[in-house]
Amino acid sequence: MTILDRYVFRSLAANYVIALAVMMSLYVVLDLFFNMDEFTERGDSAGVVLLNIANYYGPNLFLYFAQLSGVIVLVACAATLTRMRGTNELTAMLASGVSLYRVAAPVVAFGLLTTVLWAVDTEIIIPSVAARLARTHEDARGERAYGVWFLEDRDGRLVSAQQFDPSENTMHRLLVLERDERGRIRSVIEADRAAWEPRDGHPHGGRWKLARGRQRARSQDLGVAMGPRDALADQSIAYYDSELTPARIEMMQSAQWVNYLSSRQLARLGDRDLPRALAVSIRQARNARFTSPLINLVLLLLGLPFLLDRAPGTIITDIARCLGLCGTCFSVAFVGQSLLSTDSYSALPAWLPIIVFTPLAVVLIDRIRT
Repeated sequence: MTILDRYVFRSLAANYVIALAVMMSLYVVLDLFFNMDEFTERGDSAGVVLLNIANYYGPNLFLYFAQLSGVIVLVACAATLTRMRGTNELTAMLASGVSLYRVAAPVVAFGLLTTVLWAVDTEIIIPSVAARLARTHEDARGERAYGVWFLEDRDGRLVSAQQFDPSENTMHRLLVLERDERGRIRSVIEADRAAWEPRDGHPHGGRWKLARGRQRARSQDLGVAMGPRDALADQSIAYYDSELTPARIEMMQSAQWVNYLSSRQLARLGDRDLPRALAVSIRQARNARFTSPLINLVLLLLGLPFLLDRAPGTIITDIARCLGLCGTCFSVAFVGQSLLSTDSYSALPAWLPIIVFTPLAVVLIDRIRT
């Protein structure tokens, strides 16, 4: 690295930290402004309310970072280059024979480096706190019990419970429907209560200890779905091995739970025979996981041509154009990833911003007056 590279890197790093703190704080303040009543509706003391706020926004900061990572880099780049323009440093670099493309090199390298932070956040941190991300504002500590209905477990089993208590990791009035490869019910497991028992090294994560657990199944396979008038074999059952850990049950209460999974978890889940809507959501999430860092880089490349200019008198105009174009790209990406696409076009919403804005970025970069 040259002296110029180190200088630009230091400036970018400092502005990145400032932009990160400001934008994350602004996100939290705006969300808290609209949802403060959710934290205070139960009449808790000020200390309890502050604790609930910390419990909610603590893990959600990692989600906000994943959403705003590209914008934060763009803001840091804009702050660095506009300061260099305002102090005529770009003019001095050009006078010494340094091309503006050479100035852009450490900026692009910094953008690629921050992609590593994004990858660590989305592939390691967010999956580890996914259960807490699914909690609502009014239940930030996960103390409220609720019913769960027909959650899919391994081997196509469907799990329901009249009440799931995340604070105690228990389910009441458990019902498990075991199905064959054609989706027909072949046995039923019922229990008054189920308590989670994790087991280290177990391939399915653990098991539920059943109170008054019973399993009912036909004494022989008749090739059709089990009916209410069939002669059933009834036996006691003490445990139910399951992939549905309490954290996974809690995570799946969110409509966006697929986006909380790592790429490896998405790939493993995508290999199963799933309902159409869930399968489409998983394919779209996998495409978005691949295209998100590319979109962040496209945002940076779109902004650079407006910022790499030696004329300090047009800074305000250039920043306004930069924000307008990059804001449009970010909006298209956000809306595209929020849409539920069809089987034939599950990849299109994720790739659309790259298809539309990458050629534009190339044209704008080629027009930089170096």
